[in-house]
Amino acid sequence: MKGFEKYQKSYFMPPKDCYDWVKKDAISKAPIWCSVDLRDGNQALIEPMSLEQKVEFFKMLIKIGFKEIEVGFPAASETEYTFLRTLIERKLIPDDVTVQVLTQAREHIIRKTFEAVDGAPNAVVHVYNSTSVAQREQVFRKSKKEIKQIAVDGAKLLKELAEEVKGNIRFEYSPESFHGTEVDYAVEVCNAVLDVWQPKEDAKAIINIPSTVENAMPHVFASQVEYVHKHLNYRENVVLSLHPHNDRGTGVAAAELGILAGADRLEGTLFGNGERTGNLDLVITAMNLHSHGVDSKLDFSNMQEIANMYEELTDMQISKRQPYAGELVFTAFSGSHQDAISKGMSYREDNKSPYWTVPYLPIDPKDVGRTYDSDVIRINSQSGKGGVAYVLKQNFGIVLPDKMREEVGYLMKGVSDHAHAELSPDDMLKIFRKNYSMVKHRFDIPECHFKQENGIIASVTIRENNKTTVVEAHGNGRLNAVNNAIRKHFGCVHHLAEYEEHSLSRNSNAIAICYVGITTGDDDKLTWGVGTDEDIIKASIYALVNAVNKTMMQDAK
Repeated sequence: MKGFEKYQKSYFMPPKDCYDWVKKDAISKAPIWCSVDLRDGNQALIEPMSLEQKVEFFKMLIKIGFKEIEVGFPAASETEYTFLRTLIERKLIPDDVTVQVLTQAREHIIRKTFEAVDGAPNAVVHVYNSTSVAQREQVFRKSKKEIKQIAVDGAKLLKELAEEVKGNIRFEYSPESFHGTEVDYAVEVCNAVLDVWQPKEDAKAIINIPSTVENAMPHVFASQVEYVHKHLNYRENVVLSLHPHNDRGTGVAAAELGILAGADRLEGTLFGNGERTGNLDLVITAMNLHSHGVDSKLDFSNMQEIANMYEELTDMQISKRQPYAGELVFTAFSGSHQDAISKGMSYREDNKSPYWTVPYLPIDPKDVGRTYDSDVIRINSQSGKGGVAYVLKQNFGIVLPDKMREEVGYLMKGVSDHAHAELSPDDMLKIFRKNYSMVKHRFDIPECHFKQENGIIASVTIRENNKTTVVEAHGNGRLNAVNNAIRKHFGCVHHLAEYEEHSLSRNSNAIAICYVGITTGDDDKLTWGVGTDEDIIKASIYALVNAVNKTMMQDAK
């Protein structure tokens, strides 16, 4: 591919090696989360949300558990301004939730922002200016000293205006385009801002490191963040925040490594919505913590409801392969995967394991409101016997005998392959019944009586072509006696080879299901029949009749 020659490394490594983060293998607690859906996410929509849509989204974020929510850039438009005033005047902001507003480090914009935020119970005013080499040289045409002075002047005005409005106001500063800024210079600007604010334990400041355009590998970002973490003044009174974008597709990785490197807080959006390739996906990041046994402090237990509302309010679509939230992320079509999942679920149930270790499933789907029966294993032409058996068991209580599983698996695969379509559980039940319990009959047995005499004597009524014949036969058990009567009447040679039964439910009116496998002649191949009834004897006879009818129909062909 041509054109690669025009690119060069556009980020800066720290002036000192910063690799302590490499020694850590896990994040032990949740960061402070800040949703920027209503600002960064909203501005990236083809059609930004209306006022009432934003109110609904705000309520959803609170329900999920966000305690810090960036609600807009109130000086940018009347809609943004009105939304913030609506939240304040309708008293929609809970006492434990902080709203955040964004402003450039420009006087008239800062003043308009404070006008909008007046009366918010808790608010963060987030001021930024770009510090990168490209922006300094190409956009502002200012020196490092002049760019730093813009940040300092903005910080001073924030501190001054905060005294004039009602509400608890905290401050945040971002050196925009951090990746393109010399790391030590970015720290120099941040420290100059902190010198103005003089953060204290009960009035901490936020320093936010934005990957405005992601242009470095995640390990580079981690080293940069570690340098910032180690060289910020007032560090014990500073919340170090990250705002990763996803231009290289590594926003989540950069955020996780940044937390290992010393960051305390993450800004991002639900499902990664944002300009270009999007922001940090907070759903993935939080659920990654959940999958490692860390309480994320966010509630995605009803993931589908959240996803539906997100799509409705933003007119964006969530990919079927979106981690944790996509329609197919817990679904296995592959036969080997299905078999492993099925066995893993059985192992978990049998051993009452407190830990989730099921193969191919990083988390328990139930944690996000998904179900095992319809979400985990789905059947198509790639599926195997384990998956088919699992679906029949989970949906209908049908526990296939081991020796029957392969035949049923190939049956379902064949139907799916021929139709070029996935089989629903109901489709599978119809196919199963057609082939095993509702077999086309040459004969049936409407009535049967038994007496015990040197074993069992069965008096079997065989109906064929509307003609009934009563046949008596002896056997070592009831089913054996019935089978001998069938053999005697038709002169056929088949042997009872396999028999299993179980209850389809646990209540007092439980239905029994029986599986009978027979062999004919010298052939060891099993022909299976299935029967169900409240009476176990009747169920076993129905299963036998289905199996024998299948052999007769095969012989007729």
